[in-house]
Amino acid sequence: MRQDDFQARHEHQWAALDAWLERRARPPRSERSLDAPETIGDLEFPAMYRRVCQHLSIAERRGYSDVVVARLRDLVHRGHLVLYQPPPPRLSRVLEFVAVEFPRLVRAHAGAMTISALLLFGPMLATIAVLQVRPELVHSVFDAPQLAELERMYDPAAADAKLGRESGTDLKMFGHYVLNNVSIGFRTFASGLLAGVGPTLVLLLNGTMIGAAAGHLTAIGHGGPFWRFVVGHSAPELIAIVIAGAAGLTVGMALIAPGRRTRGRALAEAGANGARLVLGAFVMLVFAAFIEAYWSSIGSLPDAVKFGSGALIWVGVLSWLTLGGRAR
Repeated sequence: MRQDDFQARHEHQWAALDAWLERRARPPRSERSLDAPETIGDLEFPAMYRRVCQHLSIAERRGYSDVVVARLRDLVHRGHLVLYQPPPPRLSRVLEFVAVEFPRLVRAHAGAMTISALLLFGPMLATIAVLQVRPELVHSVFDAPQLAELERMYDPAAADAKLGRESGTDLKMFGHYVLNNVSIGFRTFASGLLAGVGPTLVLLLNGTMIGAAAGHLTAIGHGGPFWRFVVGHSAPELIAIVIAGAAGLTVGMALIAPGRRTRGRALAEAGANGARLVLGAFVMLVFAAFIEAYWSSIGSLPDAVKFGSGALIWVGVLSWLTLGGRAR
């Protein structure tokens, strides 16, 4: 077949593939030109790509002009990048998930969120209240060396020391807090496979331990440094643990009561939603670790600054999860 006939027969396919690849390369919000040629559909791309690869092989074997061969090579190269290489993550997609999809997903699981919050905050507040009346009960949660370490870290007499820690640079502690917080979050979610018993126990245990530390330090007069330390990062950290717990409870409920779905399908759906919830909780825990390392540990700031900033962070996190994604 002559080159002119070959080009005339397949030109519309090359133009369609070229236009489709061009459209893929544009920013998501760009408008398509009114006079652009009709493009192929996404599902047609693999078949069209294979045909153009065949056209390139024919053109090279028959010795067609460099212009035709170069054009086909360009199409094959661009198509290869689309077909075989994963697209890089786009910042707009990440922002959309954080600002829109994640808050919507949290609200869609309002029931599980409520139960998870009660399991964490209920024992926490109850333990704080009980220890103000019966301070000796703290020994049923912590042993003597642990209590001594807590009291030393939040000693009001050590005005120049970093709050909440005895040593370590801010960067080192940031890494430590990320590892510790994220491990709690993922452990809470993954334990949902134990029919929901795992998240329940993790939430109850963490609520009791946090409440015991807060209640004991408040009862012995070390509450000032402790509350100044935790008020800044408490909102993203505690709410993220609640979200991870709710994700685990959802997985556990899918195992126990799949409804009209098969247990495998219910578990797959709950696991997919739970993974997205945990991803958002991971972002919150990293944010909390950053505040904890670089802001919460500063002991020289006045109470008005510490508690005022903490209140703003609480309002900001709750507003984001309550209002985020309600309007595009």
